[in-house]
Amino acid sequence: MTKTDTPLISLNHIVTKVNTGTPNEVMILRHLDLDIYDGDFITVLGSNGAGKSTLFNTISGELPVDAGTISLKGQDITTMTVEKRTAFLARVFQDPKMGTAPRMTVAENLLLASQRGKRRTLRLRRLKQQLPHFKALTATMNNGLTERLNTATENLSGGQRQALSFLMATEQHPDLLLLDEHTAALDPKTSAELMHQTNQRVTEENLTCLMITHHLDDALKYGNRLIVLDQGQVKFDVRGAEKAELTKEKLLSFFDIIE
Repeated sequence: MTKTDTPLISLNHIVTKVNTGTPNEVMILRHLDLDIYDGDFITVLGSNGAGKSTLFNTISGELPVDAGTISLKGQDITTMTVEKRTAFLARVFQDPKMGTAPRMTVAENLLLASQRGKRRTLRLRRLKQQLPHFKALTATMNNGLTERLNTATENLSGGQRQALSFLMATEQHPDLLLLDEHTAALDPKTSAELMHQTNQRVTEENLTCLMITHHLDDALKYGNRLIVLDQGQVKFDVRGAEKAELTKEKLLSFFDIIE
């Protein structure tokens, strides 16, 4: 983590509800506070219903905030639209089918990602000029994606498609990367390979990242910081040397306490 006293993203006393104004109204995030610093790689744990996906949907703007504020570099973005947030935020979902255009080729998807957050104008695609870069980029995944640049994304394997989603999300070096159980739908071998590449890219490029996972081993192995959500609040936040010393047994005992 970069040494700075100023958070990149701050969530202050966030309340997020679903089914607002109906008999089924439920408060998911309950006055949640979270500061995310430049260069943080945070693994996010929590039981079902703890608020993990709601946290991501709130940060990305998919869900409105009922109370509290969200700031980016000191600027209030609480009411900023989803579209405007794509200028600084990218997300990879659990489902490999999300995040890519199925009928577009791998190269066309990467070209689209290269324009994320930029002003759209009528101009030539310049796809051919970008192919050397796309070949080098896909080669980092070591999964045959380089040979499939002209293949429609819908014809890729699940692992290749998820690797493409990850490359698209990180192509423009977003201020914040949200990984929403991005390896959960993959087989163990493919999942491990994508996690290795994820860690390498996030670390080498000093990306600020939140990663939801149900795998305690991954939560302990990756990142400089680990948080546990429970009943819509951050109940456990450990980083640096303290995180490095954390064991699976200690983490499991903590879950026993909050459950």
